[in-house]
Amino acid sequence: MYRLHIANKNYSSWSLRSWVLMRELGILFEERLTPFETGPNSSPFREFSPTGLVPCLIDGDTAVWESLAIVEYLAERHDGVWPEDGAARAWARCASAEMHAGFIALRQRCAMNCGIRARLTDVPASLHGDLTRLDELWSDGIARFGGPFLAGPAFTAVDAFFAPVAFRIQSYDIELGELAMAYSDRLLELSAMQQWYREALREPWRDPAHEAEVSEFATLLEDRRTHY
Repeated sequence: MYRLHIANKNYSSWSLRSWVLMRELGILFEERLTPFETGPNSSPFREFSPTGLVPCLIDGDTAVWESLAIVEYLAERHDGVWPEDGAARAWARCASAEMHAGFIALRQRCAMNCGIRARLTDVPASLHGDLTRLDELWSDGIARFGGPFLAGPAFTAVDAFFAPVAFRIQSYDIELGELAMAYSDRLLELSAMQQWYREALREPWRDPAHEAEVSEFATLLEDRRTHY
């Protein structure tokens, strides 16, 4: 069985991508969660990940790191990771790569923190540009391939790559166009996303660096996490 190493569900957007894809596609794996640690000499993920980062998928003696590499590794072994249709598959790969490398302002100013509700202090041009592109991209995929997911009727890797954005939209009360908002809600309603959210709220850890990311760009309105 695969072993998937992840970090805190409340914060780790990269971990969510691999986790939600495998859960939604019914790919069995053992979850290993190692919380983030702070400090100059802290690298708790080095024991299993060559980069000291998560996610990292272990398959026997093979370690697969980086979320895009994990997706492609799984696609070689399981059906449904990418859309069957060639045009949809090409679009899905492009959109996933764009998310993997881009949307920098969105990442910086709307750090994933599932358990909070916050109000952004401002929306600079860089963030506005990311949100405009996000709306455009999501709307294009749904219109082009008929929905309800980005590349057609089934949840695939491209949806997993944007799953953390749905939590960001919820946490920071971000407004997009009608198609994009409906899609974000659809992601949040998935059984795997609901499970991730419940478990994120119950986590006992607080990581100062991740908490500071929120306070730098937003005003905290509500904290729905169980442990304080």
